[in-house]
Amino acid sequence: MEVQNVNERKVHVQEFSSQAGSMLIRVFRTLHTAYGLGVFSVLFLLFLPLLFIPVVFPQKHSLVGIFNRWWARAMFMLVGLPVKVEYRFKPDPRKQYIFCPNHSSYLDIPTAGLNRHNTIFVGKSEMSRIPLFGWMYRKLHITVDRTKLKSRYQTLVRSRLAIDEGKSLTIFPEGGIVTKDPPKPAPFKDGAFRLAIEKQIPIVPVTIPFNWIILPDKEFLLHWVRVSIVFHEPVSTEDLQHEDIGNLKTRVYETIRRELSKYA
Repeated sequence: MEVQNVNERKVHVQEFSSQAGSMLIRVFRTLHTAYGLGVFSVLFLLFLPLLFIPVVFPQKHSLVGIFNRWWARAMFMLVGLPVKVEYRFKPDPRKQYIFCPNHSSYLDIPTAGLNRHNTIFVGKSEMSRIPLFGWMYRKLHITVDRTKLKSRYQTLVRSRLAIDEGKSLTIFPEGGIVTKDPPKPAPFKDGAFRLAIEKQIPIVPVTIPFNWIILPDKEFLLHWVRVSIVFHEPVSTEDLQHEDIGNLKTRVYETIRRELSKYA
């Protein structure tokens, strides 16, 4: 009987230790996340004077990509998240591309900002509601409210104009963080592929494999995992027509899905 009581006490101690350990880890992650948000905010304020340059001088739009890259690199370094950027082709600085990453975390935007090819983002209008940051985001990038037909049309018009001005775009083809089974991507929307075919611009599939673990959408607490991003070979849209949108979309989706399956 005494042996049984001793064993029960051991089990209770182990359970308590496990719970205490989990609680400590959660506290650390909460503090790390709060620190990360602070780093993001401070860096934004430091970069704010620089970001006014392409706002005042739109012809300097290439600076948007440069500042995005500096900001992202500085943020990940200060937050203590290691970074791996892999290119499976050599981007031509004289060419335009539409980059299409999978989307499972708020961390995907700064991760995509690591791209050494300068782009502007086409993103959800919710970003523009963040005080001060949202105003700057609207000025430098293209926002869309997918619930409104007029906004979707205006976004398409602005995206065409941006391409005509020589800009490359980053578009999350899922239309937001909508996947029910991360990291598996949600079905892609047509917009990026219609635009690429219309303007005869290659699409670059982009895989971000771990951000759904590093900063989950539902939990919003940082985990210490390496930030990785893979830029795949561009998919040509030369001579493609409107009826080829489905096949193009499937090809890009499968490229990203296959890459994600390597880490499952």
